[in-house]
Amino acid sequence: MNSKQILKNTIQRCKEQNIILPTYKQMANPELIPEGIKDELKQGIGLWDLNPRNLFRLTWQNEPVPSGGGFGDVNYLELPSEMTGTKARIIVLIGKFFPTGAHKVGATFGPLVEKLITGHFDPTHQKALWPSTGNYCRGGAYDASLLGCPSIAVLPEEMSRERYEWLEQVGSEIILTPGGEANVKEIYDKVKQLKAERGDDIVVLNQFDEIGNPMWHYAVTGHAMEKVFNSINSGEARFSGLFLTQGSAGTLGSADYLRTRFPRLTVAAGEALQVPTLLQNGYGAHRIEGIGDKHVPWIHNMKNMDMVIGIDDNISMNLMRLFNEPIGHDLLKSKKINPNLINKLDYLGISSIANIAGAIKLAKYYEYNEHDVVFTVATDSMEMYQSRLQELLASEGDYTEIRANVDFERYLQGLDDEGVLELTYRDKKRMHNLKYFTWIEQQGKTVEELDAQWYDDNYWSSKFALADDWDEKIEAFNAETGLLKKYI
Repeated sequence: MNSKQILKNTIQRCKEQNIILPTYKQMANPELIPEGIKDELKQGIGLWDLNPRNLFRLTWQNEPVPSGGGFGDVNYLELPSEMTGTKARIIVLIGKFFPTGAHKVGATFGPLVEKLITGHFDPTHQKALWPSTGNYCRGGAYDASLLGCPSIAVLPEEMSRERYEWLEQVGSEIILTPGGEANVKEIYDKVKQLKAERGDDIVVLNQFDEIGNPMWHYAVTGHAMEKVFNSINSGEARFSGLFLTQGSAGTLGSADYLRTRFPRLTVAAGEALQVPTLLQNGYGAHRIEGIGDKHVPWIHNMKNMDMVIGIDDNISMNLMRLFNEPIGHDLLKSKKINPNLINKLDYLGISSIANIAGAIKLAKYYEYNEHDVVFTVATDSMEMYQSRLQELLASEGDYTEIRANVDFERYLQGLDDEGVLELTYRDKKRMHNLKYFTWIEQQGKTVEELDAQWYDDNYWSSKFALADDWDEKIEAFNAETGLLKKYI
């Protein structure tokens, strides 16, 4: 079937499913969303509801309410120095208030919408396959459900139980692969097998190589961080640092945008210290769910990195208890930390805590002061990890005051430069070259494009510039469905 017929089928399906696609500009600036759509959202549509209007909630600026919310300022937390042990201002964008409770639903939109508006995915005949170690497959299954098309989630068998249960609820086919968070190759192998078996019946939307993933963050997340910085800058603040765990490298796409606005920005990519792929070409296993390992994603612009920081997964697991157990809350209150902030610490999932630890390490390494601002994100919240708390309770026993004090001093106040590496040109190139073994030898990419990513100064900027072109195609697509007419 040719792309014109597929596009025709897709337009008809979107008419049937009442789907209007948001533009990147609208997701970055919700004030541009038609008032009629805003009114519809306020009429009791739940944040997690499988409702097509929730596509317009793929933004950092959702009102933080479970149902009927509009749009406001960017959702974020600022962590005080009494908590972080650094004078720098640590800002954390909050992903809890996206549909599905994680910002990955935005990252899935990028790869999917490109194929929808160009006639390369037919939701009336094909399944969308989402390879993932965490929330990406959840976001993908959510998008596919809205389209009324089946989806396949491929993820490791050792992920949290809540993920599998949620995927079952939205009707996704679930295929589990051996291992846990660090076993990405096993996911790739299964995807290759499924593609060989099912052929054109499935379309693979691989977060690790689809440019739509970092493009969404370039166009939306980067702008959200800039908005927050401008709102808190009284004139002396510096946008000094950005720390994000590598994962699929999607969120790191925001760094490419921010570099155009704040050229002196220091960008740090993080990984689990137990699997030091970037730091030591290493391998192993870890417990920071959602960040992947043992390869460098095709979409990671390594040349734009300034630092790599390894995060001990014990930091995330111990701080998870400190942030969520009553004894931990009592300890934080005794440290004069605002109770309102303490009550919001469940906004932070396991990888979110790793991001905070990396941001603190970055700030301490450079001895930042009160004028320096470091950004990171909370990908998801504790809603997907309650079973992990129960597992820790069963294996380690009750959380005690002594344990809370140790965790606070060691994993917050005591964070140091363990696993911190400032990158030279040769360091960056070494890490970039690791892509060869995954993507050229195993996944069919070309050496010519690998070299272009490193040597062509326009490679990444030309990719991200496509967001404006895609907006035009989205607007044309919406015009074809005719559904937007009643809102404008």
